[in-house]
Amino acid sequence: MASIKIVLRKNMMKKDGTIPLALRISENYKTNYKWLGQYVFEKDWDKVSGKAKGSHPNHKKLNNFLMKKLTEANDLYFDSKEKSITPKQIKYKLKGPGGSKSFFTVAAERVKSKYDRGTFSVAKSELSILYNIEEFLSLKSSSRKNDIIEAIRKRRNERISKARRSEFSFVDGINHFKKNKSLKFRDIDESFLKRYKTFCSVYLNQKTRTISNQLIFIRTLFNIAIKEGIVDSKFYPFSGERERIQLGSGNKIGLTTKELEKIESLQFEPQSSIWHTHNVWLISFYFAGMRISDVVKLRWADFKDNRLYYIMNKNEKPLSLKIPDKASVILNFYKEAQRENKGYVFPFLKDADPKKDVEIFRKTRNATTLFNKYLKRIASLCGIDKNLSNHIARHSFGNIAGDKIHPLMLQKLYRHSDLKTTLNYQANFIHKDADDALDSVINF
Repeated sequence: MASIKIVLRKNMMKKDGTIPLALRISENYKTNYKWLGQYVFEKDWDKVSGKAKGSHPNHKKLNNFLMKKLTEANDLYFDSKEKSITPKQIKYKLKGPGGSKSFFTVAAERVKSKYDRGTFSVAKSELSILYNIEEFLSLKSSSRKNDIIEAIRKRRNERISKARRSEFSFVDGINHFKKNKSLKFRDIDESFLKRYKTFCSVYLNQKTRTISNQLIFIRTLFNIAIKEGIVDSKFYPFSGERERIQLGSGNKIGLTTKELEKIESLQFEPQSSIWHTHNVWLISFYFAGMRISDVVKLRWADFKDNRLYYIMNKNEKPLSLKIPDKASVILNFYKEAQRENKGYVFPFLKDADPKKDVEIFRKTRNATTLFNKYLKRIASLCGIDKNLSNHIARHSFGNIAGDKIHPLMLQKLYRHSDLKTTLNYQANFIHKDADDALDSVINF
């Protein structure tokens, strides 16, 4: 049961000697304080009864005000329709719909939690969304479109440049938004979301799926804020017939067997960047479309008894696969450099401090960026007009697998939690039935 009491916050004493009064809400060793905007001298306060003494010049009015606030807090606790309510939720409910916490503050706390847990890629993408929203709020529609786009680009490049010079860190970005009070949750309504979607499309040149991911992020924050009592559910802009998030599914295009054979036949100077790129990409394909970031982090300790044992970084699921002969040939190129590469198969993380997750993430990201650059050259050498990227190795495995492999086995290879995800994914690459149906009509 919660303990709700009015207390003096002595550690917050003002220069004139007065001390702020606050509602202290405690339960299960969790305590929150709600400031009441009233100050008294310690000599005028009865801490046992939680009331102002008669020595206070306005003790009757002050005590009536305090009793009203105490009753309001108790009513919230006892009359809440929710099964349970935390001290933090009571605190924000007392502040009323909209609360005092800004959207950016709540968002920054979420991004920081992702960062602290080591999910840097998610934290990075979510922080980018906050920068997008900030750009939207400062938009001057009277300016020329090209000028706005160029200004946004310059600000982004400046942040990147400062980060490279260690003048601006990821945590600095989080702290920047923690202090930003320019946006309240109740300001985010249907009109706001529609205008934001237009901004993302027109000024950021984003596709439907990218925009939808940002709306999902905003919706998630709204749900957090409602649960914590920061904003009333009546301001939720995604309920009923309001804003509906449409998840478009673009075509996933993989390489054909002939295109894979062209890539396999290429020869490059050993130890060159494009040689490493070629090897890493093929290893990704040979291990059922293993994510490139996971390939970069492969260690020789992950291989035992002619099998690969690794934990997928995205969903932390373990996987064990036999080493295909083609993969074994590539791995043999790197065996002599085991000590030089500090136990890693590939050399990209050999200088990274294994105890610093941020450094591992940064070097992995730099390596994958390098791969995408050289994969364009590889595609050109092979006469492939598809967008040869890191992730297309996974799509290529799905395309060549087609309907040859049972969905349950593909689910295991892909490490999908739900079979539906596998079926939806593989639907991009199974065309035979549709092609036969079309032929049956056309070739009459």
